[in-house]
Amino acid sequence: MNNKLKVIIFIQAFIVVFLLGILLGMKIQKNRMKDDGETIEQETANLDNASDSEDIDQEKPSDSSNQNNTVSSDNENSDNSSDASTEISNHVTVDRDVDYGAMDVPEPTTDDWLSVKGNKIVDKDGNEVWLTGINWFGYNTGTNTFDGLWAGDMNTSIQEIANHGFNVIRVPFSAELILQWSKGEYPQANFNQATNDYLVGMDSLQIFEYFIGQARANGLKVIIDIHSAETNASGHVVNLWYTEKISADDYLFALSWMADRYKGDDTIIAYDLKNEPHGKHYEGDAAAIWNDSTKENNWKYVAEQAANAVLSKNPNVLVMVEGIEIYPKDIKANGDYASQNEDDYFYNWWGGNLRGVADYPVDLGEYQNKLVYSPHDYGPTVYAQPWFEGDFTYESLMEDCWYENWLYIHDENIAPLLIGEWGGFMKEPNLEWMTYMRQLIGEYKLHHTFWCFNANSGDTGGMVLDDFTTWDEEKYTFVKEVLWNDGEHFIGLDHEIPLGINGVSLGEYY
Repeated sequence: MNNKLKVIIFIQAFIVVFLLGILLGMKIQKNRMKDDGETIEQETANLDNASDSEDIDQEKPSDSSNQNNTVSSDNENSDNSSDASTEISNHVTVDRDVDYGAMDVPEPTTDDWLSVKGNKIVDKDGNEVWLTGINWFGYNTGTNTFDGLWAGDMNTSIQEIANHGFNVIRVPFSAELILQWSKGEYPQANFNQATNDYLVGMDSLQIFEYFIGQARANGLKVIIDIHSAETNASGHVVNLWYTEKISADDYLFALSWMADRYKGDDTIIAYDLKNEPHGKHYEGDAAAIWNDSTKENNWKYVAEQAANAVLSKNPNVLVMVEGIEIYPKDIKANGDYASQNEDDYFYNWWGGNLRGVADYPVDLGEYQNKLVYSPHDYGPTVYAQPWFEGDFTYESLMEDCWYENWLYIHDENIAPLLIGEWGGFMKEPNLEWMTYMRQLIGEYKLHHTFWCFNANSGDTGGMVLDDFTTWDEEKYTFVKEVLWNDGEHFIGLDHEIPLGINGVSLGEYY
């Protein structure tokens, strides 16, 4: 064999080996991406005790079961079926035979803004709407995008939420992350880059705005929730809206920045000003209070400032004000919360005590028609509250907890209510509580966002299983009874775009 032929054979062999190396490298990289996604999932699973497991760290509150609460006879119906006025039916079917992928994104609109009329939320034409949604967290935890994208596909998740009939998604954020965005800083979003390859190259803000576009395309609306001051899976455990790292002014600026950025897009219809302000009677200025003072820990006073931070940038959105944890039994004698005796206070879930509205309602001036109160309520698997002792009933929950803490706001036509969080595991005694809560929501047609889509909520579980793709059909069937529908279709909140493949637009409904 001459030297020239040897050189040709050598070159051909080298090319073959080079191409095989490239193919092998691509396969290894794909496996690494898959492993990265699995690693993120494993790491996040270790956060079960700090993954937005609502109220799991609360101490036992004072027993308030002996309160002399009054409830009208109209509220004493213990029938577990929903009232006919809620237009609930089990005949809506969910068709999942769809081709998932990115949908064409319509241009933003500004004709879907909502407002308040008495205890109802209405559209631009005065037609009553019903917000029946779900929570999906992650922008507050350090994932810097939605939790679960280490396993599931974002496009599929968004479409399935819409197809299952939820018409709004409450999205928890940290104020810290929003502040970083405002400065042009974009913490890395952690997601499976193989499953969500279309997100590769986007920063955390761009991914959120991709989500907004896909939500719009599916007829979904969004509620922004400032869930914590700092980015931390346990950030919601902190009592107040500020910390040593994130000031009260930082918190207000974060709200203002978001409201200004999205003022031309009615996909974002509301801002939940702060998740679960709370604090015990012995924590002094470190506890959230509700009175007529200008103290920095007075949530009523700060909520008015926060609402102004939002509405001064976008006067069209709704603002949602949650409750606190404690409220004085004698507001005249203990209005400054000076008493260190726990027997001097009513206790409720974090964010669930809105007794102060009766004495000191939130005043938004010209924007009063944008105010919605938003309590949170949970069952005994989250915490064994006093009102769960013994054989609790719908009537006992109404008397011992719901009515005096927040339902009176709806009943007296003060403002609408949106139950920002409710949910839990489908087991007793929690299932009994969930059944009564569902009955309450149906009878009063209360707005609500179920907690939660995420599988990694340690003390409630999620609407999807650990793969963030498979739905918990038992839980969904349960919640489906209080999703807005006309008996055949789910009803969205967009006037033009239908809600998923099983829903209609608001324009079609009205």
